[in-house]
Parts: sequence; structure tokens; C-alpha cells
Amino acid sequence: MNTADLEPSIRPASEHDRAERAAAGGGEPTLAFTGRVPYDAYVHASTLHTLQRPVSDDPGEMSFLVMSQVMELYFGLVRHELREGQRLLREDDVWGALPSLRRAALHLEGLNAGWRGLRWMTPTDFNRFRDMLGEGSGFQSAMYRHLEFLLGLKTASLVRPFRRQPEVHAELTSALEAPSIWDDVIALLARKGHDIPADLLSRDVSQEHQQHPGVEAAWVEIYADTGPGNHLRMLGEALTDVAERFGDWRYQHLTSVRRAMGAKAGTGGSNGLQWLQRSMAREVFPELWSARTYM
Repeated sequence: MNTADLEPSIRPASEHDRAERAAAGGGEPTLAFTGRVPYDAYVHASTLHTLQRPVSDDPGEMSFLVMSQVMELYFGLVRHELREGQRLLREDDVWGALPSLRRAALHLEGLNAGWRGLRWMTPTDFNRFRDMLGEGSGFQSAMYRHLEFLLGLKTASLVRPFRRQPEVHAELTSALEAPSIWDDVIALLARKGHDIPADLLSRDVSQEHQQHPGVEAAWVEIYADTGPGNHLRMLGEALTDVAERFGDWRYQHLTSVRRAMGAKAGTGGSNGLQWLQRSMAREVFPELWSARTYM
């Protein structure tokens, strides 16, 4: 990073600089700054705390709104980690990709914890402000769609809601038409000598990947090698953690909807519970699961 791009309040400091400041202040924290507080300059906390704009007077709505915003941030964070892992896998750097993928799984745990902050919400609680949301729904989260597409859950029609937001629509269309991380993993297996059919490597990646016995067989072969240097096996486990934690999020979403509104129609026009149940049937990284039957 170019330090010239940093805000003036954020001044890089060495260990020596910090030790000098601590000594000069007798170990007390610095309380005087010439400009903006450096923490706020970095985190933008003062901006974050202006983004909660409830549409009702119900005090519970703030909890619903903040948890939704926190989840949005986590969607973006998990996407960031997966894209970094994907970049390294394209360079055949399996070992280098593992930290990003493991962080992604941990961030999904943080994302899942958000549902616990909404356990208080009964149908009566939700109904106090639900009507004020109009057609607003988590179904319309562009960043969640980015995450789904990156994980290989491709549905072209889900780009349509954003057609009047040209920049968002273009980014989602690009994500739909780009290889998912699973597509890149399959290509990696082929480069590593596994027998992956050519038509699978040249398929239309804007379409959802369908479980293939050739990919399944590759994972059976990979897992048969239990040596400590088998990076592909480590990759399989890191990706399994991601898929499992993402599945946990979808299940907890379903449970939270059932708890707050039962089987009512969704705010965004879907049939709510039934839509989520169908969505859960689509597996992330399917051969990593099916191959275990033959290991």
C-alpha cells in the first residue's frame, strides 16, 4: 500500500516509535491528536453509526437492521477471502491458498453467530415493523449473490432485480459468467494429473456445475494419500469447512424465518419457507461430499 493514500490521521509507526510514545506518556494512552482520531480514520466508526435508519418506531427494529448490516459486511469479507484463495489456486499455489480459505470458514462462523442476535424475534415482534419494509428483502442482497456465484450456485435470473442499478448489475453479471472457485479447483485437479474430462473443463461456467463422477473419483484418489505433504487433501478439508459453514448459514436462515413468520409469503414476493428449503437442496462443492462414500 502506498502510504500517500492513507488519511493524514493514520501515520505508520515502528515498534521503536511506539516504545518512545509509551515512555514519553508514562504508559498512559495518547489523548491529544492534531486531527481526526486515528481509530476513526481507519475504521470509519463515526460513519458506520450513521447508517442505521429504522423505518418504524419499534425498538426491536434496530436489532434486525444492525444484524442485517453486519451480515452484509461478512458476505463481503468471505467473498474477499475466497477470491484471494481462488487467485492463488489459479497460480497452482495450493499451500498459499489455504490460509485464505481457512479464514473464510472462520468468517462464516462469525456470520452464523449473527442469527443468535435475532432469536428474540417472535412473529408478534416481527409484525410490529414488517409492513414498513415494503418489498425489501434479504433476497435482494447483491453481495450475497456474489458469494453464491463464487461458490458455484449460479442462477442467471437472480441478476435481474439489479438491472436498474447498472454498476451492480454489471458486476453481478461478470460474477455469473466467471468461473466459480469450484470450477478453478476442478481445473487445478486436471493440471495436477487427475483424469478430468475435457468437456467439463470447457463447459459454460455461467451454468451451475452438476456433480460429476470424474471429479468424485479424483477426490477419492486424493484422500487415499494420507501423507503430511498432500496439499490437495488439505485443500479438500478447507473447502469442506467453507461448504459446511455456508450450509449452516442457510439452515439458520431457514430456522430464523420459520421462527419469525412461519410459512407466510416472503417480504420480497417469494413463498418464503418453501423457497429457502429448495435453495438448501443445492449443494456447494458436491463431489467433496459424495466422494466420502467411496473413501
